[in-house]
Amino acid sequence: MEKPEFIEKPGQGDPRPFSRVCKAGGMVYVSGHSAPHNPDAGIYRGDTPAEEVRNALTYIKTLLEQAGSDIDHVVQVTMLITDPADYHALNAEYIKHFPNGLPARHTARFGVPTQARVGFACIAMAAKGN
Repeated sequence: MEKPEFIEKPGQGDPRPFSRVCKAGGMVYVSGHSAPHNPDAGIYRGDTPAEEVRNALTYIKTLLEQAGSDIDHVVQVTMLITDPADYHALNAEYIKHFPNGLPARHTARFGVPTQARVGFACIAMAAKGN
């Protein structure tokens, strides 16, 4: 039986005790992530809901590529939002990132110690040959 491959595993004492991505059985599982935010390095989530969606999904795309997949192989997305008032603005940007078809999705409110408005988790098929 094939063992799962854990990509970007947490280090000892990491405050986020989970792998960023897991690949198993021809599928890629991406943990929930908001847009990267590191003001010391000049990296900001974004000033608007649309910018946060764009930056978060850009990060998700990078993780998918590291695991041998891509956005066109995503079959399910979880969209995590902090404020339901942002829902329509978040959706308006979200749909732009799936031009070849929208995957199944559910949306939930989240409350983690962050100022992010939106985060995403997803499940994708591994691309052929991966």
